[in-house]
Amino acid sequence: MDAERARELLGKERRRIERALAEQAGGGDGELTTVDQHLGDQGTELYNDEFEAGLRERLLNELAAVERAEARVDNGTYGLSVESGEPIPDERLEAIPTAERTAEEQGRFEGHR
Repeated sequence: MDAERARELLGKERRRIERALAEQAGGGDGELTTVDQHLGDQGTELYNDEFEAGLRERLLNELAAVERAEARVDNGTYGLSVESGEPIPDERLEAIPTAERTAEEQGRFEGHR
C-alpha cells in the first residue's frame, strides 16, 4: 500500500477515535438530578461508570495503535509485520489500517496472551 493511501486511512481512523473520545468526554446523561431515587440506580451508575472507563481505555489503545502506524508510514515500514517483516496484504490494511502483523501472526499473538 502506498503511503498516501495509508495516511488517508489512518487519518480517517484517527478522526473516528477522536470524535468518539470527545463525545464520551462531553456526554451528559440527561439527568435532572444526581440524587439517587431508587436503590437500583447505584448499581446502574457503577455499571455505567465501568462501561465508560472500559470504552475510554479501548479508544485510547486504538489511538495509540494509529500513532504507531503513522510512525511506521513515516519510517517506511508501514505494511510490514512488526513481528516478521513479512508484507501485510493490502486487503487486511484496508480493513484494519492499524494492523501490525499478518492475520496468521495476529492469531498466534492473540492465542498467547
